[in-house]
Amino acid sequence: MTNKYEENHECCSYLDEDCGCGCDHENEEPGIIYLTLEDGSEMECSVLGIFEVEDKAYIALVPMGEEEVLLYEYIEVEDGIELGQIESDEEFELVSEAFYTLFVEEEDIEDLDEE
Repeated sequence: MTNKYEENHECCSYLDEDCGCGCDHENEEPGIIYLTLEDGSEMECSVLGIFEVEDKAYIALVPMGEEEVLLYEYIEVEDGIELGQIESDEEFELVSEAFYTLFVEEEDIEDLDEE
């Protein structure tokens, strides 16, 4: 899987808050990522956020028109970003818990538990 990141900045990738570009990163919308799937098609995803768990960065994405959340390892490389699969069940559980703590309101979790 590959990805492209669409941003509104020309000065930086704005995900690096310490870039020194002078932009107000905290007021930026996270943006859109296009995932290239195995069959060559692209899936447009909205970025919910990027967060850290045990010194690794992760990204939460929502495919456009869907409600499911996709979680990936977020890796900054020289020419952009890469997304990595979360390999183990234990790592996925930690990342999922962190995601729910940071991005899902308590009432939403209660609604999920009831389903």
